[in-house]
Amino acid sequence: MDIQSINKNNAPTPVPVSAIVHPAKTIAGEIQVPGDKSISHRVAMLAGISSGTSEVENYLQSEDCINTLKAMEALGARSYETPDGKLHIQGTGGKFMQPAGMLDVGNSGTSMRLLSGLLAGSPITVELTGDDSLRSRPMKRIKEPLELMGAKVELTGEKGTAPVRITGGKLKGIDYLLPVASAQVKSCVMLAGLFAEGITRVTEPVHTRDHTERLLQALGLPITIKGLQVEIRGAGPKGPAIKARPYTVPGDFSSAAFWMVAVAGRPGSTLTIRNVGLNPRRTAMLQVLEQAGVGVKVKEYKKTHHTEPAGDIVIKGAKLKPFEVGGDMIPNLIDELPVIFVLAALADGKSVIRDAHELRVKESDRIATMAGNLRLMGVDAEEQPDGMIINGGKPIKPESSVRSYGDHRIAMSMAVLGTYAEAPVVIQNVACVDTSYPGFWDHMRKLGGHVE
Repeated sequence: MDIQSINKNNAPTPVPVSAIVHPAKTIAGEIQVPGDKSISHRVAMLAGISSGTSEVENYLQSEDCINTLKAMEALGARSYETPDGKLHIQGTGGKFMQPAGMLDVGNSGTSMRLLSGLLAGSPITVELTGDDSLRSRPMKRIKEPLELMGAKVELTGEKGTAPVRITGGKLKGIDYLLPVASAQVKSCVMLAGLFAEGITRVTEPVHTRDHTERLLQALGLPITIKGLQVEIRGAGPKGPAIKARPYTVPGDFSSAAFWMVAVAGRPGSTLTIRNVGLNPRRTAMLQVLEQAGVGVKVKEYKKTHHTEPAGDIVIKGAKLKPFEVGGDMIPNLIDELPVIFVLAALADGKSVIRDAHELRVKESDRIATMAGNLRLMGVDAEEQPDGMIINGGKPIKPESSVRSYGDHRIAMSMAVLGTYAEAPVVIQNVACVDTSYPGFWDHMRKLGGHVE
């Protein structure tokens, strides 16, 4: 069975191009969200360069993560799913073959940036491309460090964008200060560092998610973490000797965040989310919820097969208070900000989200797209260069349909707001939800929502 056969069985209920979300009397219950997207990408790549076959439990079978697996297959790895739902990845031992053509990673910036680092030390030329959205996102931020290390990186799109053509070279370790707080760029340089001579040091301006570091430590690779600096000793062109191992991917905190907000503004409602990742660099959203007056209880598992902390989160709805978000919190809740805008729309008073310039260069300009959609729902939302000021607490009254702009997190955020509305809302172009959360609509129905 090859990777293209994954997810044919037990597939979620198909949803049309547009979705109609109806007001919900209650959203509550218990749920387990699918595997973490960021971790799934990284597991696919590291298992793909290992020797032997790795067994992966709870791999996210979304479009983005399946595109990463397809890319690794094109480079020589093999992937298949067994009847128990576990994914098996047969690695290349660190030696890549020349793919037959361009590697299309769809909508996934993580795939493009991390694969670029992984390929930088391999003696082949590989071209990476993606959909229109991905081809508009900045890639100069990976070109500079990879070329300093010795690779050749050509950005063949307009304005320093994809397609990206990587010609591997003999890499040397570098000292690199990240110009922006980006876990993707940090991970790109670290993965290239595995195939470099000497030591590669990456210093970030503030802490970003550390999934790559945790996985490299779990694999026993020579990585040292000192505050904001990560140091890795490379193995040279032959690459690191990584042995296959089992992996268990925890539930995706960013996916869970939608349901947290779906319950947060409903006094008396309770939601339990099982087996979700509790990486402290991913859970700043919980602080925002507490600031808004929401009841939050976390129970971390004492023993786990994950490479990361995991556990259960219980959310109790409340009358929401306004809040402020900014500064060092932003990198640790960057993916949750669209649904945090929704939380602000429901809170009674003025909420401020600032220092979130990076939202401008995501799958869409998430500041502009969310501000426009919120206004179409009757929300007083004032767009700022680096965020938004929202005067919330007023009735949610849809004035027309809203758009996803092909961005999965925009579609799901507006669906959550739709459950609080006074009338049904039409969300255009919701197929993009499959990018990260194929079962989203089924889970909305399970918790009490009505969508058609």
